[in-house]
Amino acid sequence: MKIARFSIVLAALAVAAAPALGQLATPLPSPNATVSQTIGVTKVEVVYSRPHVKGPTRKEERVIWGGLVPYDKVWRTGANAVTKITFDGDVMVEGQKLVAGAYGLYTIPGKTEWTVIFNNVSTGGPDYVAEKDALRVKVKPVPAEMKELFTIGFPAVTSEGATLALTWEKLRVPVTITVDTKARFLANAKDAVAKAKADDWQTPLVAARYLYDKKYALDDAGKWLDKSIATKATFGNLSVKANALAAEGKTKDAVAAAEKALAAGKAAEQKPSPEAVQALEKKIAEWKK
Repeated sequence: MKIARFSIVLAALAVAAAPALGQLATPLPSPNATVSQTIGVTKVEVVYSRPHVKGPTRKEERVIWGGLVPYDKVWRTGANAVTKITFDGDVMVEGQKLVAGAYGLYTIPGKTEWTVIFNNVSTGGPDYVAEKDALRVKVKPVPAEMKELFTIGFPAVTSEGATLALTWEKLRVPVTITVDTKARFLANAKDAVAKAKADDWQTPLVAARYLYDKKYALDDAGKWLDKSIATKATFGNLSVKANALAAEGKTKDAVAAAEKALAAGKAAEQKPSPEAVQALEKKIAEWKK
């Protein structure tokens, strides 16, 4: 089914402005934009167009919600072509799973509730086919400060999730996205360590340090840390080993590893920072007690 267009004039201008091979591109009334956000280790990217509240002339006053964008009808969530959203890993949208991939981002605006649609067709014109929907979720719009240009952004982000916000005129539509960063990082780490070159001591160290910091998958962390040390013993990996042993209550072994770390640091061409050395020396004194 065809979704409502902003106007026949806008549609004609958009088509006329689309560059063919060898032609000069002209400015679009609703400029194209791209926004991306990394959530933990998962990247989200949105490619869309930004219509104005006041239209092409920037003078006309237009009613947006329930007018230019009708209620209870599918909207392309922008202008020109379909809005495209891409996830490079699996995510949860409003608590429902959405697998990694590229989707057309459609919405059905309502006065008190919106339907946000992730459609398997992510390129081409604004024609919408409901049978190709991958996911639909319901969200509540909230009042917002005046926004002349339609804007898609990520106003709140943590390592485990983010808010995808659709903002235009005096309305914001927040969509909650969450990710399993621990599982994703562990999978990425296993792949990276498996592919690491024989002399690469840094990749297993980075993987092990993160797992120790976050206190999970410690068996993998220990295995990768030992692999790093076996490849090249450094102040960095021996320091991590010392802290890991101390956390297990093996203070005698921790002291031995820490002293090896200090020796490796002194012998290294690139010395560790004085602050790092002093911090480790302080820990050695505490562990000896």
